Amino acid sequence: MAGLGESIRNIWKIEELRRRILYTLGLLIVYRLGAYITLPGVDAGVLADINASNNNPNNLFGLLDMFVGGAFSAAGIFALGIMPYITASIIIQLMGAVVPYFQKLQREGEEGRRKITQLTRYGTVGITALQAIGFAINLQYGATGQAIVINSTFFIISTMIVLTAGTVFVMWLGERITENGIGNGISLIIMIGIIARLPVSLFNEFEVSSNLFIFLMEIGVLVLVTMGVVLLTQGMRRVPVQYAKRVVGRKVYGGTTQYLPLRINAAGVMPIIFAQSIMFVPATVASFFPESAFMQQFGAWFSDISSWGYSIVFFFICVFFTYFYTAIAVNPKEMADTMKRQGGFIPGIRPGKQTSEFIDNILTRITLPGAIFLGVVAILPAFAMMVGVTPGFAHFFGGTSLLILVGVTLDTLQQVESHLLMRHYDGFMKSGRLRGRRV
Repeated sequence: MAGLGESIRNIWKIEELRRRILYTLGLLIVYRLGAYITLPGVDAGVLADINASNNNPNNLFGLLDMFVGGAFSAAGIFALGIMPYITASIIIQLMGAVVPYFQKLQREGEEGRRKITQLTRYGTVGITALQAIGFAINLQYGATGQAIVINSTFFIISTMIVLTAGTVFVMWLGERITENGIGNGISLIIMIGIIARLPVSLFNEFEVSSNLFIFLMEIGVLVLVTMGVVLLTQGMRRVPVQYAKRVVGRKVYGGTTQYLPLRINAAGVMPIIFAQSIMFVPATVASFFPESAFMQQFGAWFSDISSWGYSIVFFFICVFFTYFYTAIAVNPKEMADTMKRQGGFIPGIRPGKQTSEFIDNILTRITLPGAIFLGVVAILPAFAMMVGVTPGFAHFFGGTSLLILVGVTLDTLQQVESHLLMRHYDGFMKSGRLRGRRV
């Protein structure tokens, strides 16, 4: 604890790091304040009473409400949060795999990335507008209709405008955090919404649990699952790379053995976010047809996160997106070409095409157990509910919540660690590894 306290004190000694952390906290506070500003035309008191009697966190809308820190059920201006941006990113990346125009943009370097970012923003606006209309119709004609105090047509139009503006503002906050703050802004915004519900969920579980020993056992299982997620996030396969000696002037370069780190879960937290965004689509579509019994049943089937059907579909989508995002994030051919230019080679493997195939084979093999474990963790909340854990607290036993919390926390700590080490301070971990730091 003394070492941790010293590291925390060192953070405030570095002016740039202190400024970045305070800037990030300030923007996150602004985001959280938006969750308490109700949409125009909604009676907040009546809506709170309806939610208190009809609240069901054991569905997809309850899960979305947890992502946005309660803004969804409270009909806040940030009710849709950052999820439309994630959905737009999925669509753009899928197009990058099949559409030549987007493939060309991906190869154009910084200019291409700038254009892709611009198209993602445009897509976010369109997706948010569609989801906002569904959200407004669901509020107007669903169980919360009594809370709407203005004309229905005007309410739908105003809600679409306000929610779209709110999501665009949240997207802007995330980009500012990434650029001027600490950590990935989009991921931090999702994480802060999840953390906002943790104290209430923990208190409810303690209150419902009739046995202190059982409650402590649940906490112990949660710690073990968290440790497993950390191991999944940090696990890697190190491939030895030998660099040939080169003489430049009077100096000799190379002649050393280094390692190429291939992560078991190279995709990080993105597959679980992508999969969850895809699972939002059926319920969103069903909300456009409140009077259709078939569409409501279809949406309900994809909304019950404790059902076996939902868990099976969610598991396979997680596995698919783990492979998909790994293929996008890690390019074996590019790694082999870079290694060849630098005079490096894997012992026993020819440089070039054979090296690329060797890396691709290893990556395929190590991604399989990582993808399966990721899928299992994703559906653990459903099993927790089956054994009696309250739905609100069960979300933290695995699934999206825990994966995002662990992944984002480790990524943020890695950036803080880098700032500390650059200023010759000890990091948070003087033994072991944190995202590649070797001691």
